[in-house]
Amino acid sequence: MQHFILQYGYAVVFIWVLAEQAGLPIPAVPVLLGMGALIGQGFYGWPTALLGALVACLIPDFAWFLLGRTKGRGVLKLLCRLSLEPDSCVKTTERGFQRYGWGTLLGAKFLPGLSTAAPPLAGMTGMSTTRFLLADSAGSLLWAGSLLGTGMVFHRQLEWAAERAAKLGLGLGLALGLILFVYVSWKYYQRRRFLHLLRVNRLSVEDLYQSMNSEQHDFFIIDMRDLWEIKRTSLIPGARQMSFSDLEVRHVEIPRDQEIVLYCS
Repeated sequence: MQHFILQYGYAVVFIWVLAEQAGLPIPAVPVLLGMGALIGQGFYGWPTALLGALVACLIPDFAWFLLGRTKGRGVLKLLCRLSLEPDSCVKTTERGFQRYGWGTLLGAKFLPGLSTAAPPLAGMTGMSTTRFLLADSAGSLLWAGSLLGTGMVFHRQLEWAAERAAKLGLGLGLALGLILFVYVSWKYYQRRRFLHLLRVNRLSVEDLYQSMNSEQHDFFIIDMRDLWEIKRTSLIPGARQMSFSDLEVRHVEIPRDQEIVLYCS
């Protein structure tokens, strides 16, 4: 990686970070660490590398921000399909913004999945363009600066680790590939199992609407969407609003002699 960056310089950092922030599954951490190591050895300058990484973050982030503002939740769901945890990606991102607001952007780059999902959600929640650019710039500088700085400080150790990895060669690559394959396969199995259970117990919107208009309406509806999302649409008539975090405290409000219908969007 160091030889590759040494040959093509700042352009590698810019293109690689830009591609990762656009949503492509290529990690930029090794590139930034490698560039930091080369900076520590005196081949490149830290300010120029940091500026390149910042611009590479802002271009796709601002595009996702505008798409989130105009296209809404569909953009966020599209991005989260690329995640290994697509069923919790949307909810995790929403909770982060609900709890920390624009401060979520400061640490988003350090969390896989949240890094790409945070900008469109910022647009969905109505964050101003100026506040988004300031917060996203601060988060991008913190992320890229810390990785470049780590590479600068530990450039000797990184060079030693690269030499050891080169000696291990194909065996190391196969071992890492096997670990990754087992992990992804397990996640895929868990997801398929969850979706199967969900389909077995699923109630369509049409069936729910017809049941609500019938005389045999004997079920309790819990609307589990967040309040900010309900404000953008509306609460289901006759439903009780409870978030996931409310269930432990408010479970006594749920009747035990009726069927329970959960709506989670």
